[in-house]
Amino acid sequence: MRLAVLVGGKGRGSNMKAILHACKTGRIPSEGALVIAPKDDIPAVGIAREYGAEIAILSPKEQHFAADLVAILAAERIDLLCLAGFLKLLPVEVLQAMPDSILNIHPALLPKFGGKGMYGVRVHEAVLRAEQLESGCTVHYVNEQFDEGAILWQMLCPVEPGDTPETLAARILPLEHECYVEAIRKWIADHGKAGRKASM
Repeated sequence: MRLAVLVGGKGRGSNMKAILHACKTGRIPSEGALVIAPKDDIPAVGIAREYGAEIAILSPKEQHFAADLVAILAAERIDLLCLAGFLKLLPVEVLQAMPDSILNIHPALLPKFGGKGMYGVRVHEAVLRAEQLESGCTVHYVNEQFDEGAILWQMLCPVEPGDTPETLAARILPLEHECYVEAIRKWIADHGKAGRKASM
């Protein structure tokens, strides 16, 4: 199984790190991981180097981003693509090249509190405004709309009295790391390399 992580330019890289660590320790049965980043000088790339991951630099601002990304995924024989802090919609060409093989994580319980612009602290602010008793995180399949793909895995946590967006985010972040790893393990168990290749 070959796995790639597509990261954004502003995140800490913590979900990517959790995936790389799980690959290295064998929790995720992968031959290795490729990290695709928009530029070289971001924290995620430094973390990827520490884990010995392969790195490809490709900006979504590039004119031929979709074609270049598809080419990289094909050349590296990638079976599963995981988004981590990548906040843009993927081009249709990429979705078509990786059917049912692209995952994303969201720091709330979808289908609530998702959609365009719902990322980072905004999600937790919305949860608190709605006076929810619990929150959590969701790993879902990626499609043409923000946060609307089928749900693969969720983990829950309580919303405590007196929570702020920051304290809620801090409680959910470790859950995100565990949730993403478990979702990838489930994807491998459900699909596996043979299933993915047969569908191409």
